[in-house]
Amino acid sequence: MNAGDAIAEVRRAGDAALLIETDAPHRLHAAVRALDRPEIVEVVPGERTLLVTARPGTDLGRLDGLLRGLPLPEAAEAGGEPLRIPVVYDGEDLEEVASLTGLSPEEVAGRHAAGDYVVAYLGFAPGFGYLTGLEETLHVPRRESPRTAVPAGAVAIAGPYTAVYPARSPGGWRLLGRTTLRLWDPDRDPPSLLQPGTRVRFEIVTDDAAAGGGAS
Repeated sequence: MNAGDAIAEVRRAGDAALLIETDAPHRLHAAVRALDRPEIVEVVPGERTLLVTARPGTDLGRLDGLLRGLPLPEAAEAGGEPLRIPVVYDGEDLEEVASLTGLSPEEVAGRHAAGDYVVAYLGFAPGFGYLTGLEETLHVPRRESPRTAVPAGAVAIAGPYTAVYPARSPGGWRLLGRTTLRLWDPDRDPPSLLQPGTRVRFEIVTDDAAAGGGAS
């Protein structure tokens, strides 16, 4: 499958960038990064878009044609092996989410942990990844009143997304559980374990020691 088959529209974004609407942003992201062209400065995926920024003076029409001809990797290849995040499902909002969805707390935890997730994009805070793949039953709204402080490692859902708070911060997502795995560490290279396109699996554990995982 070529990139052209997955591209819905390409628009110029200023004088040196292309904004691509696509249903395969992470596969296209991987393909463009693998191309390693000197005129391409930055590649930023969104949920259904890819922004390709080029050096000033680049022929964007030629670049557009080049990108459309790229072969796309398979989805699993684009994201690599999934990052496994152990979670203790004892979050403050677990009972409320169960009530909203008509499920038991155990069913909420089980369904959340059964999902195959992909980081759509990073935002809100350094290392905060918006993960797609949450089953529709668990699509619940944000809290009406955000918390002034959510601890690092809190595993949460809001709308069609799930996420892990990488650092202590305010937040209005509904908390399902927690992990002690450090997703953001400024002394690590790269600091964030999550990048656009990263595949993620959550695993149910019962104690903090197990929730720490293996990354540091």
